[in-house]
Amino acid sequence: MIDAFAKDNLHGRLRRDREALLWKLDGLSEYDARRPLTATGTNLLGLVKHVATVEARYFGEVFDRPSPEPLPRWQDHDGSDQYATEGETLDQIVAFYRRTWEHSDATINELPLDAPGHVPWWSEPRPNTNLFAVMTHVLGETNRHTGHADILREGLDGRTGLRPEHEKQIDEEARAAHRATIERAARSAVASSTVTSDRPSPLHQAVSPTAKS
Repeated sequence: MIDAFAKDNLHGRLRRDREALLWKLDGLSEYDARRPLTATGTNLLGLVKHVATVEARYFGEVFDRPSPEPLPRWQDHDGSDQYATEGETLDQIVAFYRRTWEHSDATINELPLDAPGHVPWWSEPRPNTNLFAVMTHVLGETNRHTGHADILREGLDGRTGLRPEHEKQIDEEARAAHRATIERAARSAVASSTVTSDRPSPLHQAVSPTAKS
């Protein structure tokens, strides 16, 4: 009973975060979806491509159920799963991710939580694992990168949120006021810390420099 609940709960959260990640591409041009938005090159479409590749591997070859997608060998990883190449379109990468869901869902649905798996890119003694551990790992990866995407999208056009039905109209004035409140709190904390550090400690005040032992 608990196994069925655990699997349904993890699977449901994975489905939720998959959709949330894809939604971060909503309405973006090919350029904005793929252009680097951080000093290290992190980009929205690259996040989707990376998470799709991760999921395809973990719910594929780890359980001897290779993904039908033409994935490069994990030994040849060169970081190219983290950005869209010139020949890849936004629609192609989104379609790749959705096809990966189908293969992953079949693995999850057909195997029990204690089904054995082997992750060759994990170091000893961890390579031998099971479906429960892999579901937890992939959910964590998806959740983490969805958070990255949320921040990147806010930086592009101010849109935030987990799902379309929760999105609120952007109120620039309210956002500016909220940001100013946080900025004041930060500056005040630094100022207070500086004043406190300049005061002599209670121990220093209690001991007179002329006191004799």
